[in-house]
Amino acid sequence: MSAPPVLEALRADAPAGGLAPVSRRVMNLAHFVTQAARRHPERAALVCGDRQLNWKAFDARCAALARALADHGIAKGDRVLVHSRNGFELLETLFAVLRLGAVWVPTNFRITPDEVVYLAQASGARAFLCHGDYPEHAAAVAQAVPGLALLARLGPGAFGQSDTGSLIAARLDQPLPCADVQYDDPCWFFFTSGTTGHPKAAVLTHGQMAFVIANHLCDLMPGTTERDVSLAVAPLSHGAGIHFLTQAARGACTVLPLHEKFDAAELWRLVEAHRVTNMFTVPTIVKMLVEHPAVDTHDHSSLRYVIYAGAPMYREDQKRALAKLGPVLVQYFGLGEVTGNITVLPPELHHADDTPAARAGTCGFERTGMQISIQDDAGRRLPAGESGEICVCGPAVFVGYYANPQANAKAFRDGWFRTGDLGYMDDEGFLYITGRQSDMYISGGSNIYPREVEEKVLTHPAVAEVAVLGVPDPTWGEVGVMVCVPRAGQTLAEDELLAWMAPRMARYKLPRHVFFWDALPRSGYGKITKNLVRNALYERGCLPAADKP
Repeated sequence: MSAPPVLEALRADAPAGGLAPVSRRVMNLAHFVTQAARRHPERAALVCGDRQLNWKAFDARCAALARALADHGIAKGDRVLVHSRNGFELLETLFAVLRLGAVWVPTNFRITPDEVVYLAQASGARAFLCHGDYPEHAAAVAQAVPGLALLARLGPGAFGQSDTGSLIAARLDQPLPCADVQYDDPCWFFFTSGTTGHPKAAVLTHGQMAFVIANHLCDLMPGTTERDVSLAVAPLSHGAGIHFLTQAARGACTVLPLHEKFDAAELWRLVEAHRVTNMFTVPTIVKMLVEHPAVDTHDHSSLRYVIYAGAPMYREDQKRALAKLGPVLVQYFGLGEVTGNITVLPPELHHADDTPAARAGTCGFERTGMQISIQDDAGRRLPAGESGEICVCGPAVFVGYYANPQANAKAFRDGWFRTGDLGYMDDEGFLYITGRQSDMYISGGSNIYPREVEEKVLTHPAVAEVAVLGVPDPTWGEVGVMVCVPRAGQTLAEDELLAWMAPRMARYKLPRHVFFWDALPRSGYGKITKNLVRNALYERGCLPAADKP
């Protein structure tokens, strides 16, 4: 994407007495860790079980890993693919890659080897850092991308040229300084799926992310300092990783649970033991935390901000959380392309009583420095109260999708980023989401795109047609339902098809229910639409009538 005309003019050779060319140099985001190491060297940066790293040691390890990557030929602008569950090693890769001016490309650790291969190829990855628990992923990428400059392991295992721990230990006396970066230099490929069925790399930059971090601290967690403690309860490869950047910017400690599996009792124990002040999660996890008996047996009075995003929270769940935790809930709405920076609903606007002040259903007002426009299909701005597409502009908006001009052309119109979500704003500027233009649904905080699942299922030799859609669920927000049409002469059972799907996609993408019909409903134009399928599910009694919108 080209720079605005005024910037192009400033960069051009200027006549005598005119404006000189402008460099948009900005701080390398890795400098946050160096700052914390200088100001708070002995304060804890990371805690997990009995293991702890202070800011001085964490900065040194990141700098040493950056040197190791450079020694293997990784340079500014190169993409480094990382596949790992939460851990110190994952966060070391983040700041080592940023320090080089290279691009961090994290995966969701739950995806399958073939899905990781696609991300490696789509990003043009030059290095792959893979957790030792995933040898199949490492083997698949090594075979599909033979020209990798480095395949290294995170933690114990039996693959790779080396492990990051050894690479760091050998270079602790050879730290690499932060590379010089410009505002638009990429720092993170945030993969987000789309209606094409293939993930797209949203390009986040050093300058953009500096604004995002400042915005998070301003709107979500005002007053955060080195005395705060954050608890990581979501994968650091995505939104929780951005939350971690805000903690690093303030020198605040982050506590990681020892085990990946969700354990509400253990999380509440950690909140009490470490006097946790903030956490980022999704509504489903908030619901599970406040409904677990441990919420009443552990002291959580230290909490100031429980930030949730990724899906709306049912009103009853919201009231229950407020009753248990007090006025600490913070909601925000946003996409990966704008790193969550669209709206905020702060603690003081979360009300336990169903009064008009509660504004039930709102996801808040515009974030600082961001602007929302509700537009019709032609791009005309709509008045308050009228529903249309939610469009946004501001410094948090990404620069575009990597190597995908078609997606960029569709995503932007007259400078506005088109979210694909539908909603309206009231007279006071509060936003209400009413639906989605895409068929994407959100289950447990994870975005699931039916087209991606459908394309995989259609490779089954016995499946002729398929439709996947999300339906309401009291625990997960939404779950997937799939309707299949078998090929002539073929029969399939639900458990048989789900067993076939399981190794081909991440577990969270698997539909909860599968139905087999002789045909899918079609419109007068012969199209299969999700609304027709949804209506047929209710008419056939496959879904509870009480859930029908």
